Amino acid sequence: MLYAVLLTAVVAYLLGNHNGAVSVSAWIAHDDVRSHGSGNAGLTNFLRSYGSKSASLVILVDVVKTAAACLVGGALLKEFDYAMEGMMLGAVMAALGHIFPMLLGFKGGKGVLCGATAVFMLDWRIGLVLAVVFFGSVLATRYVSLGSILAAIGFGIGFSVLYWDHPWVVAGGIFLAALVIWMHRSNILRLLKGTENKFTIRKKEKTE
Repeated sequence: MLYAVLLTAVVAYLLGNHNGAVSVSAWIAHDDVRSHGSGNAGLTNFLRSYGSKSASLVILVDVVKTAAACLVGGALLKEFDYAMEGMMLGAVMAALGHIFPMLLGFKGGKGVLCGATAVFMLDWRIGLVLAVVFFGSVLATRYVSLGSILAAIGFGIGFSVLYWDHPWVVAGGIFLAALVIWMHRSNILRLLKGTENKFTIRKKEKTE
């Protein structure tokens, strides 16, 4: 079982290193999204920097890598009756690879898309509730960071309540929620000060 856990951790972390915003900005604009805006390698900064035209590719890369990490973990640990734990481990390690990517100088995103994908892979019921929380908050306030933080809190609570009899799943859910919130610490300070930027999409001029 230890071999399966270690293999899941390594594979999921390496999958997480393939950052959608960094990859697509390099492919499409021959640029690095981290050199623009907030310097973050995430979807929000990509949208602000390049517009929405290629955003679907960013989402696709981050969704596929996280889903793959969850599936690998679930498959490897299923024979030990820890499929759910394996999926959560895959999700956590993919998020760590996304946030702290060794292959990209440890400068990645904030893990929101990874968490969103993970919750639907693990339990679609929690995913639907968090989708309402996220989009409702963003539509009401135009603060993506606030929606992400509230959804992360809900992530930890949801898995704690529904999977209380699976302590490793609960631990993984709380850890992933705390990690996403920690990555938004500067946003939290700006929200408290009233200086957080509201979400807008840049209309990107045509580039050759």
